[in-house]
Amino acid sequence: MEKTKKYSSVIIGHISLDRNIDFDGKSVETLGGAVLFSSASAYALGHNVLAVTKLAAGDFSRLEAFSIPKENVIALTGVSSTSIQNQYLSEDKERRNCTCLSRGTPFSACDIPNVQADIYHFAGLIFGDFDDETIKLCAKKGAAALDVQACLRHADMENGTMYFKDWAQKEEILPLITYLKLDAAEAEIMTGTQDRRQAAKLLYSLGAKEILITHNTEVLAYDGKRFYSCPIKSRNLSGRTGRGDTTFAAYINERLNNDIPDSLLWATASVSLKMETPGPLKATRKDIEDYITLFY
Repeated sequence: MEKTKKYSSVIIGHISLDRNIDFDGKSVETLGGAVLFSSASAYALGHNVLAVTKLAAGDFSRLEAFSIPKENVIALTGVSSTSIQNQYLSEDKERRNCTCLSRGTPFSACDIPNVQADIYHFAGLIFGDFDDETIKLCAKKGAAALDVQACLRHADMENGTMYFKDWAQKEEILPLITYLKLDAAEAEIMTGTQDRRQAAKLLYSLGAKEILITHNTEVLAYDGKRFYSCPIKSRNLSGRTGRGDTTFAAYINERLNNDIPDSLLWATASVSLKMETPGPLKATRKDIEDYITLFY
């Protein structure tokens, strides 16, 4: 009998063909998606991860964007793939309008592979990428890690408009979540406060075990007992796309063997290094260790 494979984390999400329009009107197409950036940072740190994605039959060339070994990717066939247009409204790219050009076929419980994993990481892009039952199933198999972007960001498929609103199911699902990731804006949507520490407390009170809130200056972690923070120290922002995904995957995989302060340090150093170069993080653990030595 074939032995069931074991992974530190299974990362579930769509690859998106993004059309990015800069503040000056320059347009470029690139492949993105949380599953790409997340798998890259976890793998760079030496973790054995499995990426699960879903694409239309004609879009399997997108798999070339993964920086992890091909045998660590499961590509399922769907009816459609995800494509998003990002029009940046400011030079620093902090403000943008997003339009959903195409939405990928959602994941369901039957798409979860029969493997052993410590963490099941939901790296979605749009509300509806996966349903509550899939989260519930995975929470029984291992620790559930959730990036709330796919719980808050909606797409009107009549005109493609994308918008954020609070997650109606948060009180039911958050008690199942071991690791919860948000950025500062998402934390405010879910809690009504701009105070990141107060937001973390409120989210913990709803049941999430560890909360990670990213900001352009620091990453904040909270476990219900105390707060931890680590500053971003990137020397430029040319690779800022995917920074939250990079941080979260690095953090949760490091948590399997390290305490919160050490995991936060490795995660923040990883994203600081990644932000200096466009695309998913391409580095080794030694590269990140050297970065820590130099800047932390």
